[in-house]
Formats: sequence, C-alpha cells, structure tokens
Amino acid sequence: MEDTTVKLGHGAVMPRLGLGTWPMDDATAARCVADAVEAGYRLFDTAENYGNERGVGQGMRDSGLPREQLFVTTKFNVRWHGRDLVRRACDASAERLGVEYLDLLLIHWPNPEHDRYVDAWQGMIALREEGRLRAIGVSNFKPAHLERLRAETGVVPDVNQVQLSPRITRKLVRAYDAEHGIVTQSWSPLGQGRELLAEPAVTELAAAHGRTPAQVVLRWHLQLGLSAVPKSADPQRVRDNLAVFDFALSDADMARLTALDQGERAAVDSDLVGH
Repeated sequence: MEDTTVKLGHGAVMPRLGLGTWPMDDATAARCVADAVEAGYRLFDTAENYGNERGVGQGMRDSGLPREQLFVTTKFNVRWHGRDLVRRACDASAERLGVEYLDLLLIHWPNPEHDRYVDAWQGMIALREEGRLRAIGVSNFKPAHLERLRAETGVVPDVNQVQLSPRITRKLVRAYDAEHGIVTQSWSPLGQGRELLAEPAVTELAAAHGRTPAQVVLRWHLQLGLSAVPKSADPQRVRDNLAVFDFALSDADMARLTALDQGERAAVDSDLVGH
C-alpha cells in the first residue's frame, strides 16, 4: 500500500495530504476540521493571517482524537521576522490553537525587502531544539532564499510550501528541495478558481480513470513526491480529495498534466509580494 505519510528531515512524520483552511472563519474551520478528522484527515493547515487558528484548534478538540494523532501547521507574518520575535509568534499561535506544541511552523513569506527572514529562521531552529516545534519550514521561498538559509545557518527547512499545480509546476523549486531533502508542499494544488479542473487534459483523464478532476490533479502531486493541502468546506469534496491513494496515473498521463505548465510567470512572485 502506498505510504500516506512522509518523514521530515528532523524526524517528524507528516501526512502527505491535508486540509487547507483559508479563507474559513473560526466557526467554519471548527466544523470542517472535525468533519475532516472523521473522514480520515490528520493534517490541518492554517496561519496567523487566516484568522482561524482558534477555530482549527476547536475542531481538533471536537474531533475527540488525541493531540498526538493530529498534525497542525501554522505560519507567521513579517512583523515577527526576528530571532526573539518568532518566539512570540509561536507562543501566540499555540495559544490561539489551544495546543502545547506546534507540529510545523512556517515563515509565511520571505519578504526579502525587510531582510530579516534569516533571523527568524535562527529563532525557529532554537524553538525546535527546545521541543516547542516538531518541525520547521518556510512558505513561498525560492531557491535563492533557501540557499541563504542553508549557507548562513547550516539548517534547511523540513518543508517548503509553495504555490504549485499542473499550471505552475515550479520545476526549479522542486529540484532544489529534492536535492536538499526538503519536502515540497503545494498550496492551491487544484489551481485557483475552477479553470484548471475544467482543462480537457484533466477532465478526459478523470473520465478515463473514473475519478473526479480534483482527484486526478491531486494524484499528479502525489506521484511527483509532493505533499498538498487542498482547501474545501464542502464535505463530499473533502472526502473525495483524500481518496487518491488507490489508483495511479501512467507516465503519459503525468506528462499530459505537466504540459499544462505556464511557467514561473504564472506564480505569485515572493520577491515582490508578501505579508
């Protein structure tokens, strides 16, 4: 049976598929997280900027599962980019989530114009060593940002969460991550809007495999060795999105989807955008 989890660089084990929670409010997040646990999800992705950490934490508690069986990822923004500031961000997120530790904390954006993401990274390394964080990572980091972390601290992220789909395949980012043992995790893995899921390549493969378009695209992510956090508040779609470990795409299928790539220009430029 295909492995549904991945071991991260510092030893934590993370589910490969999780539930993204942007742009849910607290009440919606609490309901969706509890329902998703019942459907089989164990990974939940939130962020300070989403404004729903309290709801995600409530949903985790409402699920009835022990804390150690669940994996929660959150992210902090640029105001906490600093060795000591990141400790305050970690404490605040843990308080809002109602947990004693975070499974994975990410720098949400590099914000290179502020030139403080390395300082934040140093603080995260210390927090992981103290046991406050099981894993540490980044989001929206390009190879140049990642290389600076490696060169200046000697520690690479466990996870790099980036915008990634068949339309935005991020070949260079994936190559750097793979070379350095970083798990690439896809946000907006199904694209934005419904355009990707309506592509003939996607709909025709879905029909051929007897699957939904979203299942075909998520299968593409898995077969590339990626993790993904699709977002949905629809109970049936949430269940469907997890049911992707019992079929496979052929090499030709994979190539057909990858050929939809529109290049880096289609991605949000994290040298210019961030918060």
